[in-house]
Amino acid sequence: MRKTRVRLPFPESIPIVPVFFIAAILCAIQLAQGTSSVFSLGCFFYILVATHAFNIAGGFSRTSGAFIFFNAVLGVVVGLCMKVYLGEAADSNLLTPNLTIAVLLAGMCMMLTTVYLVRRVAPKRALLGRMVSDTKMQTATVGCLIAGVLLNIAFILIPSGSGSVLSALNQLNRFFPMAIVIGVMNTIRRTGGKRSVNLPVLLAGALMFVVGLVGFSKEGMFAPFACWILAVASQRFKLSRAQLIGAILTTIFIFRYLVPYAQYGRTFREESGGANVSTVISLLSDLSYVREQYIQTSADQYEDRVLGYYNNPQGFFDRLQMISIDDALINHTAQFGTYGLYPIAVAFQNLVPHFIWPDKPTLLSGNIYAHEVGILGAEDETTGVSFSSTSTAYHLAGWPGVFLLAPAVWFLLFFVFESLCGDTRQTPWGLLVLVLYTHAAPEGDVGALIYEATYAAFGIIFAAVVGSYVAPVLGTLVMGPEGIALRRGALIRSVSARPLSAPEERLL
Repeated sequence: MRKTRVRLPFPESIPIVPVFFIAAILCAIQLAQGTSSVFSLGCFFYILVATHAFNIAGGFSRTSGAFIFFNAVLGVVVGLCMKVYLGEAADSNLLTPNLTIAVLLAGMCMMLTTVYLVRRVAPKRALLGRMVSDTKMQTATVGCLIAGVLLNIAFILIPSGSGSVLSALNQLNRFFPMAIVIGVMNTIRRTGGKRSVNLPVLLAGALMFVVGLVGFSKEGMFAPFACWILAVASQRFKLSRAQLIGAILTTIFIFRYLVPYAQYGRTFREESGGANVSTVISLLSDLSYVREQYIQTSADQYEDRVLGYYNNPQGFFDRLQMISIDDALINHTAQFGTYGLYPIAVAFQNLVPHFIWPDKPTLLSGNIYAHEVGILGAEDETTGVSFSSTSTAYHLAGWPGVFLLAPAVWFLLFFVFESLCGDTRQTPWGLLVLVLYTHAAPEGDVGALIYEATYAAFGIIFAAVVGSYVAPVLGTLVMGPEGIALRRGALIRSVSARPLSAPEERLL
């Protein structure tokens, strides 16, 4: 009996006709639930424009398409769908709903324009290309794992202040996610789609997860899972029933327990100034209690209207929408005027390395904006709150920010990563950018995107160079070149003829 296997989607495009009917149904339900016609129509056109922009970009096969997807879905669409599910008017609990949806729709229209221009001027051939060959993927995986372990040990044992060599390496350290992505791609290709993980992948994922666990970092804990999901989807890997059930159970566990753990645990990290192992063990020993405390804290914040798009706390779904926080910033801008372009100037000034300009200005823009909208105490100068690039562009310069400033930053971001990575299905570097975008696309303000287009891009280049030329050497020292060549030679010859952009069905 043949086992049932399910292929994860990695679409290059989404059919516009089904999306049109889904958006129309959503709009009709919103109107029936008491949402204003202006807001409902704004949501309808937002979904259509976002879908068209995703298709023009090339879907998940291009980094810009992934940015549009995560920006739209995690920033707006999930929140709209959740409001329909809860039976609440989509424009309820917003201060200026019609202006907010107008700003978001205009921003998505400009994102469509930007990606159209980028596709016309970006190089057809990726600058990084296939720097690591199939024959070196296994040693590169092991080498990235070793490099990640050594760097993390160095970060623990050696003091590293701002501007130090270790501090710079810490910003470039993407060796664990790179080990996962390269290892998964290699295993799928080497086994003809029978397996997706090997021992180095499991070790890299486990170590990355533990680092995130100790640091109360949602990104650190979720990134290994995201790396695996994106890598197997890009290679058209078919999940077995057991793997699919395991992925679903893991997702439920993450949403139900690990998100509350990370959010609640951050208060202890802020009080102590760092991770406390005893605190971590104590919280992990009673995740049900941690979840209850998180729910209570969220309920208190809802009562004070500090946050909340829904009438009542919805756990992790409160974090899967940016409408409410963007609405607060857009409303403040409408009432008190724009902030000005100083944060953009500071973002570019901060591109100068610290060892060259030790006293360069710093600006925690998310903290400043949060103070402006009144969701942080006056004495809190460290907590950063996320706002989308569209709303912050409007806050800095009004409508010119939406039509000029934001597209300029998006163009820089899209052009850089399109030029570097090309087709995300062919090399691991593009998948690293996709993992980066799961957080940066919906929650990165315009200043943060300037950092992503420069320092993060340099980090991808660094990862590609080290992963292609240094990591294989480290891996070879551990594994030995002769055994690898004998074990993999025949399989590599059989896979090399397969087009990377369109894997054959018989191999999956």
